[in-house]
Amino acid sequence: MLGARGGWQALRRCASLPRAQRAVRLRVREALGAREPAGEVKVQGWVRSVRSQKEVLFLHINDGSSLENLQVVADPSLENRDLTFGSAVEVQGKLVKSPHRKQNMEVKAETIHVVGPCDTWSFPLKTKERHPLEYVRQFPHLRCRNNTLGSLLRIRSEATAAIHSFFQDNGYVHIHTPIITSNDCEGAGELFQIEMSNEARESAEKTHFFNVPAFLTVSGQLHLEVMAGAFTHVFTFGPTFRAENSQSRRHLAEFYMVEAELSFTESLQDIMQWGCDLQTEHEKYLVKHCGEIPVFVINYPYNLKPFYMRDNEDGPRHTVAAVDLLVPGIGELYGGSLREERLPFLESRLQRLGLTDAYQWYLDLRKFGSVPHGGFGMGFERYLQCILGVDNIRDVIPFPRFSHSCLL
Repeated sequence: MLGARGGWQALRRCASLPRAQRAVRLRVREALGAREPAGEVKVQGWVRSVRSQKEVLFLHINDGSSLENLQVVADPSLENRDLTFGSAVEVQGKLVKSPHRKQNMEVKAETIHVVGPCDTWSFPLKTKERHPLEYVRQFPHLRCRNNTLGSLLRIRSEATAAIHSFFQDNGYVHIHTPIITSNDCEGAGELFQIEMSNEARESAEKTHFFNVPAFLTVSGQLHLEVMAGAFTHVFTFGPTFRAENSQSRRHLAEFYMVEAELSFTESLQDIMQWGCDLQTEHEKYLVKHCGEIPVFVINYPYNLKPFYMRDNEDGPRHTVAAVDLLVPGIGELYGGSLREERLPFLESRLQRLGLTDAYQWYLDLRKFGSVPHGGFGMGFERYLQCILGVDNIRDVIPFPRFSHSCLL
């Protein structure tokens, strides 16, 4: 609505200008949202359909600002061979009331300029065809022009904004955790190691660019633990990487993680959001949407989990305070744990694993004002799969990277 209102105000401001200067540039969204007809306007976008009749030429154009197309009506004499589906155009004319019941406004064109023609014969996306997602996935440089992919990416944008809004409204500090790290947070060994080129390596005096082995991050958790010691509640939302040789519909080599860390936690309930800020009808909707009930699995065996998870001290069972959220059709969506804040426990485990030297800084956090804390991470693309019912994770990210595929 802000865009539409801004466009209307711009129309009013230009009303007193000389005719040659009156044409105000409107986005499709602004033109569709205008309240009243206006004088000279200019709209730019891509042609979604062309229909030429004996007495009138109809165009539908879109510039990505709206799911709806803007109808343009013109004299057939304005048609030319470059005015085709997919071509980029600039239309100048008057914004008028549309007789079409589903659209409030349309543009009565006075001039149509083809900014960039489109060869419809070789363009892989055809007008009025419902291309399967497997087909459009072959064209990473063009697939955002497909209606389905375009809608998915719009929802991704809105979901990103909503997640940031949620954390900020609840007093979390946003931290940019590093993409390059010397730590293997998960201990799974599925890391991309950063290496210099052969030429750089030959000229370098030291083996490693950073003097130590460096990797693309698999999680921002350890860095968030540092920050939670100063800000109490922190979160990060950024790219993470796994060198997992998988072609499954659930795995990517590069994906986005929403991660949070909370100081002064008391139990796993502090990092399990089941029922939080949800009414009963919301929970019922989510359960119905997923088809089954999402399940929290807690207290995993001690030896199966990373060193930083808190020892439950539960005798022969010997578990850690960890939690995973499993959802139908996706599997693991969310994982979290309480962190081991007790220095002797952490020292003992790192010593057994031979990691004391590498994580001396992590031990320091337990020496200087340590508090009980915990956190979680959620795969953003899996979350989108879950709420949208999208079968393949490659269709909810703009440029998917997976084993044996790094197009663009």
